[in-house]
Amino acid sequence: MTTLKLTGGAAATTKGDALLIGMHNGYPGSATALTLTPGAAKVDKAAFKGKLLATLKSLGATGKEGEVIKLASLGATSAPLIAVASAGRLTGPEQLRRAIGAGIRALAGSKNVVVELNAVKDEPFFRAAFEGALLGAYQFTAYKKAAADAPTTITFVVDDPKSKVAAAALKRAVAVAEGVSLVRDLVNTSPAHLHPQELADAARAVAAQGKLDVEVLDEKALKRGGYGGILGVGQGSTHPPRLIRLAYTHPKAKKTVVLVGKGITFDSGGISIKPAAGMEWMKSDMGGAAAVIATLQVVAALKPAVNVIGYAPTAENMPSGSAIRPSDVLVTYAGKTVEVLNTDAEGRLILVDGIARGLEDKPDVLIDVATLTGAQLVALGSRTAGVMGNDDALRTGICTAAERAGEQVWPMPLPVELRPSLDSSVADIANIGDRYGGMLTAGLFLKDWVPDDIRWAHIDIAGPAFNQGEAWSYTPKGGTGFAVRTFVQLIEDVAAGEV
Repeated sequence: MTTLKLTGGAAATTKGDALLIGMHNGYPGSATALTLTPGAAKVDKAAFKGKLLATLKSLGATGKEGEVIKLASLGATSAPLIAVASAGRLTGPEQLRRAIGAGIRALAGSKNVVVELNAVKDEPFFRAAFEGALLGAYQFTAYKKAAADAPTTITFVVDDPKSKVAAAALKRAVAVAEGVSLVRDLVNTSPAHLHPQELADAARAVAAQGKLDVEVLDEKALKRGGYGGILGVGQGSTHPPRLIRLAYTHPKAKKTVVLVGKGITFDSGGISIKPAAGMEWMKSDMGGAAAVIATLQVVAALKPAVNVIGYAPTAENMPSGSAIRPSDVLVTYAGKTVEVLNTDAEGRLILVDGIARGLEDKPDVLIDVATLTGAQLVALGSRTAGVMGNDDALRTGICTAAERAGEQVWPMPLPVELRPSLDSSVADIANIGDRYGGMLTAGLFLKDWVPDDIRWAHIDIAGPAFNQGEAWSYTPKGGTGFAVRTFVQLIEDVAAGEV
């Protein structure tokens, strides 16, 4: 991963292959106008005699979010190349994160990049800048060399390079970016190279690095334990399912957080097979499990005073002579029976086994995360996750944590009038209900496994987990690593007694 450094002095005279500075379109309450950031204005005054803004306008700069203008410095700065990245309307840390991410992506091919950050004082803005740089520098090159290499070093010019605030933000940003990058790598990996066993191997590597407790149940252990949901979904594949458990404990912890992530390493839909168009991105259907595994990696590095346990039920959903059929009845780990009306509603079947097992850890907070429904994209689009739950304060806490972390989520209801649509005449519950509000009925299905006295939430990340379009800001094409930043912030909030 790209190395970040802090230095003092003037950005205009700091040596590098490229210098990244900022512009924006004004602050809330101010008129909309193309404006240089305070640090960029210093560079302009020192190197360009105040003519940079006019030059940018002549090159077509508008200040809209994600815009990056590159120009030769012609010797005016120590770096031969200048990139000016726009934050759009500068409303908070996320706009800085996006601008720097876009700028670093645009500077691929520059080995050493200098970023002007003199005006930043507060931890949230330091964190955003460092995360944006690292996430913007991400490249997946397992199968194809990138057109231009990511920077090897990014040097931030700050007022005080010995600042404890900046140093703490840098440490946290590196840990978080490594976690997000792990999710991106796992999601981007070909499903031919990432079956349930390989996902378990990745979790074991995380456990070894972070000195976490790890347990992996294979198909024999799953059968002995009665994990009918996981086994049912996985029985159509030649690659058997697994249940992964990672645990971090802290000697001063007063609360326990359990995370459960959906880990379908490829989702064909099973017998209820999906249309061919778009099936290729179903390699991302393990994005929830990857986010849980990566969150445990970050937690092990940051060591918050809270116990965190992660479960990743994982299977491959394939059609074959041994696959489950519509109308089959599965007996889940909790003993509850499920009539399978659609084998493509499989994520919830493995999640409930993970949720039921997670309840045995007596959590104060239990959250599941999954690329669960196409209905999430219909309701909220490709960048905003839906959050449901049985506790309004927890749901609000997740939304607040996500906003601080720079991820988009939106609170959704669990309308009781939709629950009867999940009734089955032959089992305790059916795995699909009313086609309208499908994201909500999926949440209601999961809620059936959670006692009322357990604070629980469900996050549907079907859209945000995978970017099918072109890269934007610090988000690459393909796996995004969504939910890791929210989880880390939420866990810190739980440790602080704020959730």
